[in-house]
Amino acid sequence: MAESNASYAKGATDLPLIEQTIGDFFDDMVARQPDREALVSRHEGRRFTYRELQAASNQLASALLRSGLEPGDRVGIWSHNNVAWVLMQIATAKAGLILVNVNPAYRTAEVEYALNKVGCKALVTMRSFKTSDYLGMLRELAPELADSKPGELRAARLPHLRRIAWIDVAGQGGEEPGVQRFSDLLASGDANDARVAQVQKTLAAGDPINIQFTSGTTGFPKGATLTHRNILNNGLFIGECMKLTSDDRLCIPVPLYHCFGMVLGNLACLTHGSTIVYPNDGFDPLTVLETVQAEKCTGLHGVPTMFIAQLDHPRFAEFDLSTLRTGIMAGSPCPIEVMKRVVDKMHLSQITIAYGMTETSPVSCQSSTDTPLDKRVATVGTVQPHLEIKIVDPETGAVVARGQRGEFCTRGYSVMHGYWDDPEKTAEAIDADRWMHTGDLATMDDEGYVNIVGRIKDMVIRGGENIYPREIEEFLYRHPKVQDVQVVGLPDSKYGEELCAWVIVKPGQSLTEDEVRAFCKGQIAHYKVPRYIRFVDAFPMTVTGKIQKFRIREQMVADLGLTADKTA
Repeated sequence: MAESNASYAKGATDLPLIEQTIGDFFDDMVARQPDREALVSRHEGRRFTYRELQAASNQLASALLRSGLEPGDRVGIWSHNNVAWVLMQIATAKAGLILVNVNPAYRTAEVEYALNKVGCKALVTMRSFKTSDYLGMLRELAPELADSKPGELRAARLPHLRRIAWIDVAGQGGEEPGVQRFSDLLASGDANDARVAQVQKTLAAGDPINIQFTSGTTGFPKGATLTHRNILNNGLFIGECMKLTSDDRLCIPVPLYHCFGMVLGNLACLTHGSTIVYPNDGFDPLTVLETVQAEKCTGLHGVPTMFIAQLDHPRFAEFDLSTLRTGIMAGSPCPIEVMKRVVDKMHLSQITIAYGMTETSPVSCQSSTDTPLDKRVATVGTVQPHLEIKIVDPETGAVVARGQRGEFCTRGYSVMHGYWDDPEKTAEAIDADRWMHTGDLATMDDEGYVNIVGRIKDMVIRGGENIYPREIEEFLYRHPKVQDVQVVGLPDSKYGEELCAWVIVKPGQSLTEDEVRAFCKGQIAHYKVPRYIRFVDAFPMTVTGKIQKFRIREQMVADLGLTADKTA
């Protein structure tokens, strides 16, 4: 195969990589523009200049170090979007602590696994959010809290955890036994603490600084471990694709616990001196529209369903969105009619599309502000700077010709440090030549544009959340009446995909859909609870006994009258 016809591409290298830590780079940005607005949290009514954000971050870094934490220790953040989240992101990077993102949708079994897997010594959490009682779940896991002093927790089920701080809201009364207020934790630090600067000097760009959990094909999620160099540079090049400057104001309604919020959002802004704007703690279309108008935002992020919810809101026409220019739509494919409406009705003429995975910090491919509309909809753009990508035959590993389908692989600065405490899984994902094997099926056209066409394994993407059926199956196996279970994804017009579980009940037992859902409630995240549950006597199998999930999917699609193309 001629090299020019191979599905291989290498990104530009004219803009050099950042070889500083997040803390050092942020401090340099503050020195350049101390009085420019850095952060607006609309729902909290709080604003920070770059200098003020630096002072608060230094104070929190000081507090964390004074609490007994040492560089390399893991500190969890279990929260929706707020000021405390971004302070934790910057402060932990300055103190050499590894920030562990805990999904706010997690329930008891999942948070117990996550905190123990990486050995979290401290956790900052919301008190509650809607139906989620975070402190209640922690007390269920650690009843010892009732008799503990902050910093002295000794819990049988959470053996590494020593301190919990809850993000208190102004005017929100009541004390929580054994749990420290975040405001008190912050007050215990000193913005001018010399130790923060001393620790910063000992850190290197290649040090692990963040752990994000990705759904595993077996068991519970794996902890993708990312470095300063990984995520800081990815934020830089993402912002470059959007042509961000210090005059831009980016509205970020996507969650910070995910790379979309903390890298494509926070770090894209902080690497360009732009303003971070949070419209609310959780997504609400009306709040986003109000925020864009009030804050004169120039950028807006979201998954396609978020943009659809804003466009279809009954009050949409009331708002002036004329300041919008750019942003990122990612998480699932965008229908061309939706993209046309976003460009026309929301003034997002330079919106971009991004593709990646947590293990690659996350973005490997992105369209630019001047990518033709048809390419922005039909592809995920071209290779990012300082990265290599290739599409290979999953069986042989050989690079396929342009236009042919194969597994998407990427290599370069963005590839994770590894899965936390799991060298075996790391070696399965990253080969000896440091290529990350994504498991996604893709094609590359003659111009280098990449199209993601499916997944080698049966991962389900529901509303931008990656779910592996095996994780749900292993959880449902715990039910005393379940003999066997298979989970697949079915196409859904609202969320992209929905989960379906086929269940074989143990002989002599009876089981209902409501019982299965009740078993899931409070134990696994709501988006992992199957929407469709069917009780069957057997699964379709090959002659060798291998279960044919595609047959389950085909039958459900036919029974429910769904569109057959799961990846559309």
